Amino acid sequence: MKKKIITFITCIFLIGIFVLGIFTAPTIITGYKMYQSVINDISLENAINQVRDDENYIKLDKISDEYLQLVLKSEDKRFYRHLGIDFLAIGRAMYNNIKAHSLVQGGSTITQQLAKNLYFSFEKKYERKIAETFVAIDLEKMLTKDEILELYCNIVYFGEGCYGIKEAANYYYGVEPSDLSTEQAYALVYTLKSPNNYNPNVYKPIAVYKFLSYQNAI
Repeated sequence: MKKKIITFITCIFLIGIFVLGIFTAPTIITGYKMYQSVINDISLENAINQVRDDENYIKLDKISDEYLQLVLKSEDKRFYRHLGIDFLAIGRAMYNNIKAHSLVQGGSTITQQLAKNLYFSFEKKYERKIAETFVAIDLEKMLTKDEILELYCNIVYFGEGCYGIKEAANYYYGVEPSDLSTEQAYALVYTLKSPNNYNPNVYKPIAVYKFLSYQNAI
């Protein structure tokens, strides 16, 4: 009886995957073409080098350990365990999107966020998510995890024209990334949720307490 139930559930699951594939195939094809287009315009190697050539580019060992740990906890808890795509996060995001009847969450990993920052707009479209995923897979093949995290920290937006942790630490606090205090690190990581709305000049200390509450809830 148990084997029959397992077989039945497996069949239903496979049928579901097949049906889902039929309906999502056009989106996947469009996303793949978008991926090919951006890669042809500028190779991934060149896109990475453009980030590294910036005068404010900073190595991972020059960034506060506390800030890095908070970034991982907030943005991608399983960063060092997945291969660029976190299926658990995607499943959770899909559930929340279905509940909201809108694309409110993306389940993006740090690798996918790096891909988005390298090539794509922040418009919430499934085709862009597909294209971003293909770039993320390439990034994981080409770079180590530390290299990916380092690039992410140097490209992500912190509001008020600040790109990268060095610009943000200098601009908001007048310190180097290695010298960020606990409160400053919390505030800058919380800024990533919505750079224009949650940056330290807008939220000040409230950001820290909001972030702490958020962290305790996940």
